[in-house]
Amino acid sequence: MRGRCHCGSIEVEVPHPPEWVGACNCSICTKRGTLMAYYPTGAIKVRGETATYIWGDRMIALRHCPTCGCGIGWTGIDQDFGKEGVDVRLFDDLDWS
Repeated sequence: MRGRCHCGSIEVEVPHPPEWVGACNCSICTKRGTLMAYYPTGAIKVRGETATYIWGDRMIALRHCPTCGCGIGWTGIDQDFGKEGVDVRLFDDLDWS
């Protein structure tokens, strides 16, 4: 399954549709309207140069497109949580049913 940011500079690929999607309730995702799906670490393939935003407890890095600003997802910084997140709003063909 593939998705992309608004300008097309970043392409994201996941192995299968998400099993579960959640509205992240952290302060930045709440403001951006992020809908996050979680996959095992390394399962999300990102093509293109992303920018990173690190804040708060400095445990995760939020990735976004430096051109159009679309949020891509997050990865752990110094710790492997066994998962990473991707914003499902990047996938135009996602069947929400």
